[in-house]
This record gives sequence, structure tokens and C-alpha cells, in this order.
Amino acid sequence: MFAASCLASCCAACACDACRTVVSGISRRSARIAYCGLFALSLIVSWILREVAAPLMEKLPWINHFHKTPDREWFETDAVLRVSLGNFLFFSILSVMMIGVKNQKDPRDGIHHGGWMMKIICWCILVILMFFLPNEIISFYESMSKFGAGFFLLVQVVLLLDFVHGWNDTWVGYDEQFWYAALLVVSLVCYLATFVFSGLLFHWFTPSGHDCGLNTFFIIMTLIFVFVFAVVVLHPAVGGSILPASVISLYCMYLCYSGLASEPRDYECNGLHKHSKAVSTGTMTIGLLTTVLSVVYSAVRAGSSTTLLSPPDSPRAEKPLLPIDGKAEEKEEKENKKPVSYSYAFFHIIFSLASMYSAMLLTGWSTSVGESGKLVDVGWPSVWVRVVTSWATAGLFIWSLVAPILFPDREF
Repeated sequence: MFAASCLASCCAACACDACRTVVSGISRRSARIAYCGLFALSLIVSWILREVAAPLMEKLPWINHFHKTPDREWFETDAVLRVSLGNFLFFSILSVMMIGVKNQKDPRDGIHHGGWMMKIICWCILVILMFFLPNEIISFYESMSKFGAGFFLLVQVVLLLDFVHGWNDTWVGYDEQFWYAALLVVSLVCYLATFVFSGLLFHWFTPSGHDCGLNTFFIIMTLIFVFVFAVVVLHPAVGGSILPASVISLYCMYLCYSGLASEPRDYECNGLHKHSKAVSTGTMTIGLLTTVLSVVYSAVRAGSSTTLLSPPDSPRAEKPLLPIDGKAEEKEEKENKKPVSYSYAFFHIIFSLASMYSAMLLTGWSTSVGESGKLVDVGWPSVWVRVVTSWATAGLFIWSLVAPILFPDREF
């Protein structure tokens, strides 16, 4: 017994030393990646608790206070939402603290880039405290998460537009026949995938013998947007490229699919997930992957001239996330009076919204923690959130093409 306790103490001490070593090695330029790592850790914790926390939560009287113990799926959903709420509060508090930071001389700049041991401790405390909250608060947060997830989807759209336009400009900038051919091939593949996807949507969500006019409307509207994208980018006055149009077309079709797949499980026109779980493992994996890529991309692009994270008076030069050599550390003192290269507050808001979105993915969107202890099917709000996001994506893309023509004196 004594030997076991000594071994446990040694392991704990080694773990603490390892954590201290890791957090001490985080520089101001690698801090953005550290935030991404913390967010990824929250996803891992949510996924683990989703699988193993149900038996423990059944024994907590302030959670399981029902006359009849709910199903295991109820506790899985509740665990994910509680971790998500802790993560949301952590990044929201940081966002509020960072409002108005204009230059690196501000003391809050040091809070944003440093104090990682304290941040990790605070994050752990917040997540643990969420498991002591009453179910009513978690139910309210679950309702709000649907709207927060919709806002995050819009942020994803802006990041995707930034990415595809940058991708296109890079390949066109090479001014070689090989890269022009590559642009054409990738565009054709995206369009082919879009139309094949649309055919599958008609097969899955408009079964014969049923009146599925709403589903048909959603799919046809998406196809109309695909056609409009191509017409606008090929118009001589716009002079756009077909690559961004093809990628956005595929993404809009994916959003249409994700919306239709969120329809109630007993809906006669939902032939894909009928009588099955609210979300398939494949759909959830794709959604989580795009979420992680979005937050990582937002961190990588922070400080560039085209990203929405940059304040108007920020430096426009792109900087590497990690120091290349020791000279970078020596220059930090001289850079303290420089303006910040991106909005810290908005940076943390993205992580807050991503916390809500990831919770919806892990809980399947179409399940809700009800005060009765039963899972309530609320699929239609999720359907409309994703479908409206698809339409907003189309509107933003078309605006990004025509705005420079309508307002030539403004920078877009």
C-alpha cells in the first residue's frame, strides 16, 4: 500500500513537471496554437465523458432527481453540454477581458499570451463546476447553443471564403499552364461531387409515395444557387474564377444535406436516419473535423490582411506562429509598443461559438435535455439553422463577387 501511494505521488509529480515544462515553452506567437490545443482537449474530454460518464452521473442526486432514471443517452447528452458550457464560459470570459486591447503595451496582452498554467487550472475548475449546476441551466444553454452554432457556421463561411479566394489567387499567381490545369481539374471534381451529392439527396430525402415538397424545395434552391454562382463568376464584368464557385457550391450542398439529416427521426421524408441515432458517426466526425480546421485556420490567419480577425489599425504583415530562431525572442521587448495584429476579443468569440457548435455535433442536434428527463425531439430548429446558413453562404459569396463592382472605391 505504501509503495503504491509513493508510486502515485511520483507519477503526479512527474505529470506536474511535464505540464509546467510544456506551458513554460509557449511563446506569444505559439499562443494561438496553444488555444487550439486547449479547444481540441475539450473535444476529447467531451467525447470521453459521452462514452463513460453516464453511470457516474446517474448517482448524482442534483442531476438524476427524477422518479424514473432516464435513458443512458440522456446522461451522455447532459455530460457533453456541461463540458461545452464550461468551455464556452472560459473563452467568453477571456473575450470580455480582451475588449479594447489596442497595443502590446496593454497589460491584458500578457494575459492573452501568458499565464498558461493558471488558464488550464481555471478551465478545469470551470468544467468541473458545470457538473454541479441544475438541469434547468443546462437545458437553457442547450437551447441557446443551437443559435450559437448557427453563428459559428456563418463564421465558418467567412473563413472558407477567405481560404478559397486565397487558394485561387495563389495558383493563379504562379501563371503556369500546370496550375491553370489544376484549377480546372479541382473545379470539375467539385462540381461533379456537388451534382452527385444532389442526386443522393433526392434519393434519401424525397422518397416516392410521400409528399416531400419542403425537402425538394431545399435541394432545388441549393442547385439554383450553384447555377447562379457559375453565371456570376463567368460574367465579364466580374472576371472571377470557377474554383471558388465550385468549392462553395459543394459546401452549400453539404449544408443542405446536414440540415435534411437533422429532420426528426420519425419524419416520413427522412429516409437516411429514420429509426437510427440522431447523428451518424461519419457525419459527426466530418463536423468535428471541419470545426477543428476552422478554429486552427482562424488562428493561423490571425494578423493577415484578409482575415476578419484583424482590426483596422493592425499591422498587415503575416507572421509565423512559431519563432524560427532565437532572434525572434530578443525582438519581443522592442515590439511591446506595437499595435496588436488581430482582435483578441473576436479571436476568443470564435472559440466560444465553436464550443456550442461542437456540443450540437456530439449530441446530434436533434436531441434536447428536457426537464422531464426524457430526450425531446427538436429537429426542425436544427434543420432551419443549417438551411438558412446555406442560403447565407450563397449570399455572402455572391456579395464578395459583386461588391467590388458596386463599390469600386472601397476595399474588400
